[in-house]
Amino acid sequence: MSDSEKKKEELEERISDNENIKNNGEVTLEENYQNHKIYLLSVIGEIEGHECLSSNTKTTKYEHVLPRLAEIEDASNIDGVMLLLNTVGGDVESGLAIAEMVASLSKPTVSLVLGGSHSIGVPLAVSTDYSFIVPTGTMVVHPVRLTGMVIGAPPTYEYFKQMQDRIIGFIASHCKAKEERLEKLMMNTTMLTKDLGTILVGEEAVKEGIISEVGGMKEALCKLHEMIGERTAK
Repeated sequence: MSDSEKKKEELEERISDNENIKNNGEVTLEENYQNHKIYLLSVIGEIEGHECLSSNTKTTKYEHVLPRLAEIEDASNIDGVMLLLNTVGGDVESGLAIAEMVASLSKPTVSLVLGGSHSIGVPLAVSTDYSFIVPTGTMVVHPVRLTGMVIGAPPTYEYFKQMQDRIIGFIASHCKAKEERLEKLMMNTTMLTKDLGTILVGEEAVKEGIISEVGGMKEALCKLHEMIGERTAK
């Protein structure tokens, strides 16, 4: 390949990366001394499911994320994945589907909770091999709900209970927190006015065993490079 062809290819890659950042909040990190190629995937705003949200709402669309994760798994040139989280939650089924897919990746994965990772964002945060939260980052653990209205049909309560059990089971299987403790945090009546749940800030999420460590981008990238190096050495 000639120098002009190489420069053209590099320019096309940069243009593609810029488009990914603009449209999906995604970029590939590869200008590091370890020569590791890391895919940076962000989950921000509200996780959009089967219904389209308002155009004024910042969303992460699961129909975009799932194919991207499949592409990452199949790509021989991607060494690891960094998952950035700043989400209020959103569609439960779609969020859990993304979490399950992240957890099934064979490549090293690290998550970093920035502003917050609430509701269905909690399973997403723990779906990676290792997780970080910034000191001021927050996580809200609360029961499953669709709206604020009162529903009297017993089958609806049973459906909610099954969904909640699935979420608790997933979280407990991907972090150090026990199911009993997670359920207690979800059903806490003393913290959120007129609502159930618990707000965990930074170190509190680590003490509860949900998040692995307090840290920022530097610590998260360092850990991911370390994990990729260990995997390569095997």
